[in-house]
Amino acid sequence: MIVLSKRSQLAVGAVLVLLMAMTRGSHFSVVNLPSASWAVFFLAGVFLRPRWAFPLLFLQAVVMDVLSVGWTNAGHHCMTIAYWALLPAYGSLWFAGRLYAGWHRDHPATLLILAPTVATGALICSLFSSGGFYFFSGRYEAPTFTGMLERIATYYPQYLSTLVMYVAAACAVYVVLRLLAQQGLLGQGRKA
Repeated sequence: MIVLSKRSQLAVGAVLVLLMAMTRGSHFSVVNLPSASWAVFFLAGVFLRPRWAFPLLFLQAVVMDVLSVGWTNAGHHCMTIAYWALLPAYGSLWFAGRLYAGWHRDHPATLLILAPTVATGALICSLFSSGGFYFFSGRYEAPTFTGMLERIATYYPQYLSTLVMYVAAACAVYVVLRLLAQQGLLGQGRKA
């Protein structure tokens, strides 16, 4: 199980807030990374114990989107009632992260648990986000189950690969920090 000190959780939380701020939308033209939003919610579930972390991050996403396109900008393609499908979508990633945190062991075999947990969380997120937009945005005339599956088949691989990229980077950082802590180079002993 992953157990971080409160100080480490604050540091991780700050990094996740900054990562979403830098990659969500086009707020920072200097940074042209793919959106880390899915990874932020998954990693928050893994590393942050307080339950209020999820609504705080969701509020950050909403505020950033509103500042980007404007709440009253009904003409924007994504700002429809379907936007609220992001709540259970991101919630599924956060919950998958919580599950994984309980299953995690500091052993390479834990990747056999991490990989399907990430993929399943991402698929459920995609069902809510892409499926919710498809059915409830009003942008598609006569949506069908087959049409939703086609959308998911189109967009899920791209979103999953971006999620995996960020989670892999977080894994690498976690391993390095754990090794440094075990060597006493972080001043925390064995607890990261």
